[in-house]
Amino acid sequence: MPGLPTISLPFNDPVLIFAIAMVVFLIAPLLLEQFELPGIIAVLLVGVLIGPHTLGLLNRSNTIVLLGTVGLLYLMFVSGLEIDINDFLENPSRSAIFALITFSLPMILGTISGVVILQFSVIAAILFASIFSSHTLLGYPIVEQLDIVKNNAVTTTISATILTDTVALLILTVIENLHSQSHVEILFWVEFTLKLAIFFVGVWIAVPRVGRWFFRNVNEESYFEFLFVMAVLFVTAYLASLAGAEPIIGAFLAGLTLNRLIPSTSTLQNRIDFVGNALFIPFFLLSTGMIVQPDLFLKGIQPWVIAGTILAIMLGTKLVAAWVTGRMYGFERPEWLMMFGLSTGQASAALAIAFIGADLGLFTTSAVNGIVLMILIAGIISPYLSERYGREVVAAEETKEYKPSEAPERLLIPLTKYTDNTDTLLDLSILLHASESEEPIHALTVVEEKGQNLDIGDRYTATNRSETDEADTHDQQAGGDQQTEGEVADAEQTLEAAEEHAVGAEVPIDTQTRVAENVVTGIVRAIKDNRITTIIMGWNNQHRFGYRLFGDAIKQLLGRTNEFVLVANLTQPINTTERLVIVLPHRVATHPGLSQGLFMVKLVAEQLGLPSQYFVINGDTEQYEHLITSIEPEVPFELEAVSSWQALRSETNDQFEAGDLVVALLPREGARGWESYLKRLPQVLASHGPDNVVIAYLPEEGKARQRQFLQID
Repeated sequence: MPGLPTISLPFNDPVLIFAIAMVVFLIAPLLLEQFELPGIIAVLLVGVLIGPHTLGLLNRSNTIVLLGTVGLLYLMFVSGLEIDINDFLENPSRSAIFALITFSLPMILGTISGVVILQFSVIAAILFASIFSSHTLLGYPIVEQLDIVKNNAVTTTISATILTDTVALLILTVIENLHSQSHVEILFWVEFTLKLAIFFVGVWIAVPRVGRWFFRNVNEESYFEFLFVMAVLFVTAYLASLAGAEPIIGAFLAGLTLNRLIPSTSTLQNRIDFVGNALFIPFFLLSTGMIVQPDLFLKGIQPWVIAGTILAIMLGTKLVAAWVTGRMYGFERPEWLMMFGLSTGQASAALAIAFIGADLGLFTTSAVNGIVLMILIAGIISPYLSERYGREVVAAEETKEYKPSEAPERLLIPLTKYTDNTDTLLDLSILLHASESEEPIHALTVVEEKGQNLDIGDRYTATNRSETDEADTHDQQAGGDQQTEGEVADAEQTLEAAEEHAVGAEVPIDTQTRVAENVVTGIVRAIKDNRITTIIMGWNNQHRFGYRLFGDAIKQLLGRTNEFVLVANLTQPINTTERLVIVLPHRVATHPGLSQGLFMVKLVAEQLGLPSQYFVINGDTEQYEHLITSIEPEVPFELEAVSSWQALRSETNDQFEAGDLVVALLPREGARGWESYLKRLPQVLASHGPDNVVIAYLPEEGKARQRQFLQID
């Protein structure tokens, strides 16, 4: 009999190593959460415990280092991907000021203490201070889980991270050159600046264009989208290293450039978050913990002195930086304390600087051990503070005065097997669906009852037929029933595809098939039964059955309902949109549902991070500007007057661009604000405008919720 395989430490079997990692990622956070501590601390501490310097179960092998590096890059990528790009571009000074304060204060005090207290040389003291002047977002997975990534305080801290890390790594580059040369030549600075400029400009221009082309032209299985994103991430990270910067700079930039192409509520974003939180980011934490050498902390006081010095300076200065920034920009106490927690995390940049400093002979072994000890303690403090004050931020938002505009919309999407843009319609509905709402999206198919579609005159005549005629009628009805049953089966297949798409984005969906005398009747009944507030319908600008069906149905539906109706002609993925264009007719300002329509378009602009361009047809631009500004959420926009609808029609090709999503906010025919030219406007926009057009028919009296969308102090 073959003997049992021998087990020796550290484990070398790749399957066993991966199995241990999975068990750690599963059990360790669950155990630590029993003590109300962040789960990511558990992975870090277990990394110390099972690493080569404690129990020795695992070596920090090349595989662990590789996965840890991937996890760090993934963390920085997701940070850039989920940042509020509009807020980032509108308020760059906020991030710059926080970065300046949170870097310069520890830099100055750290350099002085390095020379005076720790007896470092000036160069070594500068490099020493740069270690804790930057920070790593160890607490980011926590704020992401709490769903406060778009909070202004979090956005400010994330943006400041890339600035502080960049400066710290630039200092490292300069000191490396100073150490290897007697001085740094001008040619070095010229070459370095030129490479960085080419890298940043090239990535910022190329990635969005390539991304839009990909999402518009590749319609294969969805995992190709994920693979494309991963390719952009790691190629950009590698290009950053070629340009002389750290790969984490490239990863963050990749996230920023793909930001507008991946909506936060999309299926693709859900897949990115899932893979990162379940696999890559935990490997980064595990790898970081395995660096720590606890036994060295017992062999002398020097590591403790260095770690204590760093922690005292870092915690004090970063607390001051968060407090000053919070006071300048009106952040609440939990918000600036959360900024403090996020900015105290140390990992990648600190480790890189410490080890390179040791290789250059600037740091002793005791100094490196002290830095590693500081990283471990900061790795516990940062997630703890981020979770504690992050939860206070969430609690404060929940106790704010109730705003009716935050009430969940009830969305209905009528579909047929002829609807060839089902996924795009669902993407639009997902954008409008509140991420925290438990209300499902209602997907509906209506099958006309073939055996029961006689009108009143036909039914009256049928009662006076002979027995033979009645038998024929019975056979016809039986055949109609079989046809109806077959169409119901087809409808269910349509709904299954819709359900799969929505579930991938973790959005609840309710599917139902109704048999009714006609399509409109089935839709109207579903609206009443489910208390629907918004209907999103597909409209294909082609003269075929799908167009004829919905072309007639839309007109009938508008006459039989008062709800908000969006008729969408979408031929390109919404995430490839480059600009949101809103058309406002002359008298629509008097319509009671306009505020709801403006709220809808501003919500889309916020979700996609798009600039908005409003065209006002022969209207008072000041009146519209005041109204738009008073509607939440706050997003940047431009307003332009058009002399008449004929001018808009004649200039359509000049006004609109290929990447536009055009939304026309219209009243129903005969309602307040209606004018005769509006009857032809949808066809004009669909025929001569861009690929994506939405005609939004505003809710009428009794359904319009006029004041609830206004920002009233």
